[in-house]
Amino acid sequence: MKVRRSVTVAILSLSFSLFLAHAARPAFAASDEAFLAAREAVRTGDRNKLDRLAPELAEHELAVYVDYWRLLPDLKNGADPAAIRDFLARNESTYIAEKMRGDWLKQLGKQQEWATFDAEYPALVQPDKELSCYALQSRRARSDADMLDDAMTLWLTLLEAPEACQPVLETLIWEKRVLADEVWARIRRQFEANKLGAARYTMNYLPPSQTPDAKTALAVSNTPLPWLVRANVAGSRMNRELAALAISRIARNDPRMAAEQLSRIEGQLQANERGWAWTQIGWQAAQRHMDEALVWYRKAGDAPLADEAAQWKVRAALRAQEWGVVRTTIERMPPALANEAAWTYWLGRAYRAGGMIEQANRQFEKIAGQPNFYGNLADDELDRTIAPPPQAAPATREEIARVEANPGVQRALALLRVNLRIEGVREWNWALRGMNDRELLAASAIALRDGVYDRAIAAADRTRHEHDYSLRYLSPYSEQVRPAARRQSLDDAWVYGLMRQESRFVTNARSTVGASGLMQLMPATAKWVANKIGLRDFHPGQVNDTETNVLLGTSYMRMVMESLDNHPVLASAAYNAGPGRARKWRADQALEGAVYAETIPFSETRDYVKKVMSNAVYYSALFDGKPQSIKSRLGVINGRIAPDPKVEELP
Repeated sequence: MKVRRSVTVAILSLSFSLFLAHAARPAFAASDEAFLAAREAVRTGDRNKLDRLAPELAEHELAVYVDYWRLLPDLKNGADPAAIRDFLARNESTYIAEKMRGDWLKQLGKQQEWATFDAEYPALVQPDKELSCYALQSRRARSDADMLDDAMTLWLTLLEAPEACQPVLETLIWEKRVLADEVWARIRRQFEANKLGAARYTMNYLPPSQTPDAKTALAVSNTPLPWLVRANVAGSRMNRELAALAISRIARNDPRMAAEQLSRIEGQLQANERGWAWTQIGWQAAQRHMDEALVWYRKAGDAPLADEAAQWKVRAALRAQEWGVVRTTIERMPPALANEAAWTYWLGRAYRAGGMIEQANRQFEKIAGQPNFYGNLADDELDRTIAPPPQAAPATREEIARVEANPGVQRALALLRVNLRIEGVREWNWALRGMNDRELLAASAIALRDGVYDRAIAAADRTRHEHDYSLRYLSPYSEQVRPAARRQSLDDAWVYGLMRQESRFVTNARSTVGASGLMQLMPATAKWVANKIGLRDFHPGQVNDTETNVLLGTSYMRMVMESLDNHPVLASAAYNAGPGRARKWRADQALEGAVYAETIPFSETRDYVKKVMSNAVYYSALFDGKPQSIKSRLGVINGRIAPDPKVEELP
């Protein structure tokens, strides 16, 4: 009862806060129009208009952006360093100063003005790859002997290098730190990552006797089967390596054909070439849930596995319930990969399946209590129920006032107010850096007050010791969402879990593929559902209306559920990737829900389903005031069944 009372109080408090949020949200200020006009002047290159608007915006929260825009064109034309340093000094430690410094450093790097570059670079907090490479170029110019060691890290990890990085990589060739073996290994990694243009560029670093001509390189990457059929594989190392690369390309479309071709030529390949090619076939087969995947992995012998290939070997073994393979594959992973929560959990499961209970529990203890999918699963394995931690005291007025006075917070909210979401999110995230838990809770309360729900969640998510899960798992629009869920006989915790993952409650959210609104509906899906439920006079512009979006979204969730055994894991996968795919990803035999989720081929959908189901656990705990089990939600996915041809396929 104690848990229920505290959660009920939290929800009532939250509901009142949401009322205040709608009442207190700042209006669109008149000067905001001038700011947006200034931004448009920047976009069109109208410097005169920008200069005319600048005095009008001198007292605006975003005046610093106007100053930044006025300085920016001068960077390419030899800006006065004193003017830039003055701007940086006036705005030190802000997001916009970081942005200006980064822009300036890139110009200095292009112009190879290393003395000024070296003076400013240490003040940069978050250098990107381009700037990191300029810094290495500068160190090379100063004959820094350790520069080559750091450059090797780029060679191993940076598969598609910005222009600034090419001189750094070429230095490794000139200094003979990288020889033919390392070049071919990089090309393989680029083929694995489908970075084919970058791989063909890397071939230029090979010794002349091993460098394919442009036509051959293009054929291996784009038309590998015809090339392989005609190739004299045994002729040279170049041909053997290209044959292995061609096999990897064929496997992406047809693993069985790749296996047939490799079986034909494997006697002409050396052991490392042959082993790598079989790992590629096993990997691609595992992603397609093919029964032969583990057979082809075994043909690779002890060949090293790329991280993705190793993870998919584990997933193939999970679907086949070969726990010994799960165990040995994870134990052979690089430590950084093996220590990820996913593989920590599944290694624990493999130990448990082998009767090694003590070792299993040690694995589960490493991640138990973490508020995520694998932490939830580990809690279940240790017979611990899942519930929100004790709720922190609400932020006081004084704490809120202090955070509210933070100029970065003010700029973030102003940017969000004028619908410049990308810039607003960046400012917000920068402002949260270094905040303690009390400050983060105050920032969350401020964002909630202004109706910026996604930023409220982002701040509450960062707390380390004091937590408020009613802020982490906000449930706004309850007057629309919960009745709609009840009408469709849907678990409202699952509906909110999905909505939190889809949009973080941003009503005008729009994805890169065109999905819109709280429940991120595609235009065609929205139109189809509207027709099915008899929503008259529906037009696409209504999809961002909260009530309409929730009506269409929950109606579609119900249709998806009914078409997929009323199983929320299948329905979550279907909501993200389509019902046909969710159905196809079943196995012939029953699978536990966690294994189904783990073996979804699309990384976006795999991550999505895990987060939706973990979200639902916490929403249920908040709504019902009862501890939860994620395994009971995940359940078991029944074996694959043929679709009923009489049933209309959902979009």
